[in-house]
Order: sequence, then C-alpha cells, then structure tokens
Amino acid sequence: MSSSETFSLFPTPVMRVAGALPPALVAALVAHFSAEAVRDNNSSKKLVHTRMLQPGDNPLLVDVAALLAGPMSEFGALLFGERMAWGVKELWVNVMAHGGHQAMHNHANSFASGIVYLTGTDDSSRTVFMKSPGGTDFSFKNDHPGMVAGPFNAEKWISPSPSPGDLVLFPSYLMHAVPPNDGQTRISLAFNAIPARLNSWGYTVGFSG
Repeated sequence: MSSSETFSLFPTPVMRVAGALPPALVAALVAHFSAEAVRDNNSSKKLVHTRMLQPGDNPLLVDVAALLAGPMSEFGALLFGERMAWGVKELWVNVMAHGGHQAMHNHANSFASGIVYLTGTDDSSRTVFMKSPGGTDFSFKNDHPGMVAGPFNAEKWISPSPSPGDLVLFPSYLMHAVPPNDGQTRISLAFNAIPARLNSWGYTVGFSG
C-alpha cells in the first residue's frame, strides 16, 4: 500500500509571547509615550509615531529591553540555530486612532522585529503578515469562495487577537500591515533587534545597537 508524506520546507517563524510585559509597565508606557507620538505617518492621517528611541533614553525602555532579552534569544535560535545575546536596536510607539491604518512594509537594517501591544486591539486592526510581492509564485491562482486557504497557498496570515502586554516577533524582512481600525485607539510599541554577532566558520561579524 502506498503512503504519502508532506514536508514544510523552509517555514518562516513568527513567535507570540503572551504577557511579555507586565500590566504596570504597559500602563506606564502608554501614559508616558502617548503624548510623544506626534510624528505623522505618510500612509494614514490617523496614525502617529514617536521618534526613534533607544533603550537608554528612558528607564521604562531599559525595563522593556531587559524583558525582551529572553524571548529574543529564543527567537534568534530559530533564525540562526544558536542561542546568543540580542540587543534592541531601536523602538518607537505607534498611536492609531479610529480609521487609521498602516500600509504594507518591512523593516530594514535589522534581523528581527517585534510588536508589543500596549492597548486592546479591535479585530479589524489585527496585524496582517503577507507574502512578499513577486518572487516565485505561480502566475495563475485558484482564488474563489470554495477554495480552502492553508499554509502553502495563503497570501496572508492574520495574527490572533492580542491582549495588552503581548509580544509578536518576526524576521525583519517579513511584510506586514495593519488594516483600517474600526475600534478605539490602538497603541503599540514596535522595535528592531540585532544579534551580538554572527559566526560563519570562523568569519565573525559583530553588531552594536
């Protein structure tokens, strides 16, 4: 009797960490940085950001970076096959009002990126991860109401509904967006991270935040 086996070749890791930041720290971040989010977003008039921040800019961010160190090391082991020290390169807070959205984008000059949700998130504005445009996709698609989407044919993945303090980590090259927000103000803390070093058969490259 014949049998079949399916392999998931070269999957892309996305890690979700529930309650990565404690409620008291989440509340303090919202109270302090909401007022500093005054920079416009070029894709939505109802989305504003803080300037790019460094962990040393505020004691609250020092605490954030310390709490992210463990999950980053675990996620980095998925990317590079080794647990190592990671550093937060930069952080910024996003404040999205009702009707705001974030266009599809990825993050340059980093290896891993993350989002910490600081408020509740309406189901309409959950983060959506997408396949990169172009590439090796077939020219013809099978797309109709009866088609069943799965990990091998879907073009996007909508992340689960987060709670305040939840963290999502993903490779920086992964395209993502936020659909129009039909709910109340949505506040999140985004960041980019880099490993302390990469060693390829004796050729070592070091990075610093």
